[in-house]
Amino acid sequence: MGKEKQIQTANESAQYRRAKTSTILLVMLQGASCACFYSAIGSVSYAANLGFGISVLLVGTLMTLARLFDGITDPIISMVIDKCNTRFGKIRLFCILGWAIMAFSMKMMYDWCAGKGHSLVLFVTIYFLYYIGYTFMNMIGMLISPVMTNDPKQRPMIGVCSTAYTYIINIALSIVTMMVLLPSAGNQYTLELLARVSNFTVCLSGVLLLLSMIGLSRIDKPENFIAGSSDKDEKVKWKDMLNLLKDNKGLQCYILAATSDKLAMTITGQSIIGTLLYGVVIGNMQLSAILNIVAIVPILIFAVVSGKYAGKNGSQKSITFWSTVAIVVNTILIVFMLMNAGSPVAKSMPMMILFVILTMVQNGLRVAVSIPTGSMMADVVDYEAYRSGKYMPGTVAGVHNFIDKAVSSVGAVVATFCITLIGYKEVMPQPTDPKTMPVVILICAVFYGLPILGWICSLIAMKKTPVTKEMMIEVQKTIAERKNSRSENNRVVDEIESVQQQEEE
Repeated sequence: MGKEKQIQTANESAQYRRAKTSTILLVMLQGASCACFYSAIGSVSYAANLGFGISVLLVGTLMTLARLFDGITDPIISMVIDKCNTRFGKIRLFCILGWAIMAFSMKMMYDWCAGKGHSLVLFVTIYFLYYIGYTFMNMIGMLISPVMTNDPKQRPMIGVCSTAYTYIINIALSIVTMMVLLPSAGNQYTLELLARVSNFTVCLSGVLLLLSMIGLSRIDKPENFIAGSSDKDEKVKWKDMLNLLKDNKGLQCYILAATSDKLAMTITGQSIIGTLLYGVVIGNMQLSAILNIVAIVPILIFAVVSGKYAGKNGSQKSITFWSTVAIVVNTILIVFMLMNAGSPVAKSMPMMILFVILTMVQNGLRVAVSIPTGSMMADVVDYEAYRSGKYMPGTVAGVHNFIDKAVSSVGAVVATFCITLIGYKEVMPQPTDPKTMPVVILICAVFYGLPILGWICSLIAMKKTPVTKEMMIEVQKTIAERKNSRSENNRVVDEIESVQQQEEE
């Protein structure tokens, strides 16, 4: 699969497994397929209310419970994936299974069972079944990177490709829904619209998954799921999950860095915080939607630059560098907000232009931090194989996802609590609310301050992590030696069996 090359560092060599560019472009369409469902499931509240007669308040509760259920299934399904090995590999098998479950569940919720008088119990069953399929697809997506390549220069570029696909899919589906499907339904969310959304989502995601299978056929091979010197060492047990979290310092540091950033992004991503920022502080609610579309260009530029920087300097140094720059930019934005606390920023064109520029840089830096963070997950998988002799990418991803979702699930609660501190106890913020100093201080503390705390946690974690560029060279060298030892042992055994067979004849 692909080509291999030697990289010489400090009198030591590590043999890297590289994937062809065409393979990366095809394989990462698996994530694009998953992104189709992720975008479409955003309308599930309408499906629950219109199709099954569930109240709005109960829908919110069900969505929270479903996210917790999703977190619980991550470590369970990840262990199932790591324990399963076939002569045809396993990535394609679980991709097809996950896609089929999600496609079936979405059609049931949005079309086949909607408006037929079915009960709450059926909806909850189907909705939770959807998350089982999503977990299969998501876990496989996190497993692909460490299996496809171990080249430190190539791994960050996989994240760049994934980021590009995700943004393109989200924008494309948003345009199709808002400009084509919604007008055809009279600009109303109806059961007919939901059925069309499900049809389009299932068809598009199916095509993207089929294309990804072409690339996956080049890497989905049994020999790419081993890292030890014997088959016995490779068996993954349930107790390994606890040992992984307790003994793997690299994973501990990674979880601190990734989860702290994710929690901050989840809180700042709440619509009530966005309303306060763009509707009240800035004075132009539509600017948020415009920036989401326009920002794709600088975001992709930052993603490519970050990927190249991480490939040259390693994930640890890249996270440290981009987190430091992000802290500086967010600090500048806090000062900017305090200096313009008197009136909405939109009333001054120069200030408005400066805000847009700073915000686009801020969004780009968020992606710049996320690229090496994603590639470090693959490094942590290899570090665990080096440390314990057990290659379990699914389990590593599952442990991280469980903690990540458990922590980030409180994002909405934290955001709601924060706005109660400035008087929003009975009503939600509206874009037409007056701009006051408490609102400005809240935005500075929550929208800009919490991400700074997250990045500070990342700096602390990166200072303590053993997963450095130098360590990864040693890791890859050791894993290669173990695989070579396995091959040599198998060759000797084959020769002995051949001699014995000749003597019997």
